[in-house]
Amino acid sequence: MEETGIFCTYCTRSPVPAVRTCLQCEISMCHKHLGAHNKTVDHILTEPTRSFGYKKCSLHKKVLEYYCPQDAACVCAFCCLVGDHRGHQVELLDEASEKKKKKLEKYLDEGNLQKAEIQSRVQNLQDRQRNIQEKTSDKRKNVRKLFMDIKEQLEMAEKKALSEISRQEEKIVSQISDLVKKLEIEEDELSRKMHHVEEMCHVTDPIRLLQEGDITVCGHGDDEDTGGDGGEGRSEDDLDEVLISLTLHRSMRDIVTNVTSELGLHVPNMLLDEDTANEYVEISEDRKTATGTEEEEHGRPISPGRFLDYPQVLSRCGLSSGRHYWEVEWNQKTTCAIGLSYPSIDKDGDLSAAGDNNKSWCLILEDAEYSVLHDSVRETLHSMPTCPTLVVFLDYEAGRLSFYQLCDPIRHLHTFTATFSEPLHVLLYVEEEAFVTILS
Repeated sequence: MEETGIFCTYCTRSPVPAVRTCLQCEISMCHKHLGAHNKTVDHILTEPTRSFGYKKCSLHKKVLEYYCPQDAACVCAFCCLVGDHRGHQVELLDEASEKKKKKLEKYLDEGNLQKAEIQSRVQNLQDRQRNIQEKTSDKRKNVRKLFMDIKEQLEMAEKKALSEISRQEEKIVSQISDLVKKLEIEEDELSRKMHHVEEMCHVTDPIRLLQEGDITVCGHGDDEDTGGDGGEGRSEDDLDEVLISLTLHRSMRDIVTNVTSELGLHVPNMLLDEDTANEYVEISEDRKTATGTEEEEHGRPISPGRFLDYPQVLSRCGLSSGRHYWEVEWNQKTTCAIGLSYPSIDKDGDLSAAGDNNKSWCLILEDAEYSVLHDSVRETLHSMPTCPTLVVFLDYEAGRLSFYQLCDPIRHLHTFTATFSEPLHVLLYVEEEAFVTILS
């Protein structure tokens, strides 16, 4: 009470802390004077205060004793009897205050629940953030290690190629040096013979000249090959560039194989199955390209697995495990679709089109936009086709099928998630003039 600084109005000689304040009398009292006051009147008492204005009716200047729930206002007795709140159902301030406290307590309980939920979500997000940071840190380490391995393999490949070049150089230079030495010997022998011939040319005695044996000069063609190509094929004194190229190619192939193995990726050799191709789909000789045609493809044997109503084709082999990726290219004409499908997809009927059933997942390619389709649910993507090459990625066990646009940088287009239950075959849909090629 001393901290409030409010003292008894009647104790004028020495200040005594007030314990209550009378709103009607607008005085504060100590214990002594409070007892005398309560014996004479029945007024409303409150905690010690100097502010009386907000506790009195602004219209009637009377103490606020009631609460009107209808108007959400504290009112005096005159407001209830003759004022604007006449006839309203009012409550005593203490009762209304208790009700308000219960509401506030309920709000606090609900707020605490919401706060706990928010804190839980924040904690989950922070856990996810730490998890992502740990994963990215691990991924950075793995990528750095991968590139260190690649650099080592490239250095080894460089050494192999340079070693092969040096080996060929040493062999050819040695052969040439041997030929040069041989030719120098022949040159010396030829010079000696020519010198003897010159001497004979100056002999005046015919008998001596005629008795001298004949001198034979060997022609160059009678000796071993000294550097010509000898007719067809590569010259023996030339670099075997094919062998050097094969050495480099094998090294690069081994590096790519090691990288894909480290990444856990497999690049399948996808070939199209002509027995499933619709009559208006032309299949290339290498079974890699499907083209939409205006005329029917005749001469194909009757096949129960052939698509009858839509220009589509499946691949021969299916994928039932592992992580795979391959590239496709389309000519950006008319409409086509790429995706994966179960082999049990209907081959005729309205629900046999790519994506119009629960057995196929497709990315639809059009001039102005991309869209995805599965189980007849189509979603337009907010990405413009900017390049003709795309990547398809499948993680069978994880149930993930993703499409990427192979521009620079590579851009993610869409990911399907599902629990796959059958082998997945490549599914291509090509309208007239459109074609899709499986690049790898």
